Amino acid sequence: MKFNWGTGIILAFIAFIGFIMYFIITLSVDKKYNHDLVTEDYYGQELEFQNDINKEKNAKTLKQNITYFKSKEGLVIQFPKNLNNKNITGKVFLYRPSNKQFDFDTPISLSNHNLLIPDSSLLDGRWNIKVDWQYNNKSYLFKEEIIY
Repeated sequence: MKFNWGTGIILAFIAFIGFIMYFIITLSVDKKYNHDLVTEDYYGQELEFQNDINKEKNAKTLKQNITYFKSKEGLVIQFPKNLNNKNITGKVFLYRPSNKQFDFDTPISLSNHNLLIPDSSLLDGRWNIKVDWQYNNKSYLFKEEIIY
């Protein structure tokens, strides 16, 4: 068989197609390339988006909003001191963008307007925190990206 330009171009196309096929199969089979959606119920949460906007507006009307800081014990979330902490209910959701296995939520149970998320529950790195809470039948929402 004689090797000429036509044969070289055909072999180059075959090699290129082979590389692309290898790349596609590797990405679809290998678990380390598995990327998840932010949430399983994406469309259901999208319908609740206007409620979240209203809750955030309510939070902006407060004299003092939620604050947080890192302590030796973990992440301390402080609720407004001018509110009665016995009437505050809701939950805190912590979302780890890099790995959904570390996502968790916890109900709000306050001691002296503070909620402690233990250090053992949090890895170093970026977290998205979402505090969905109610006070006297009015809903509030606090969202923040934090580096722990």
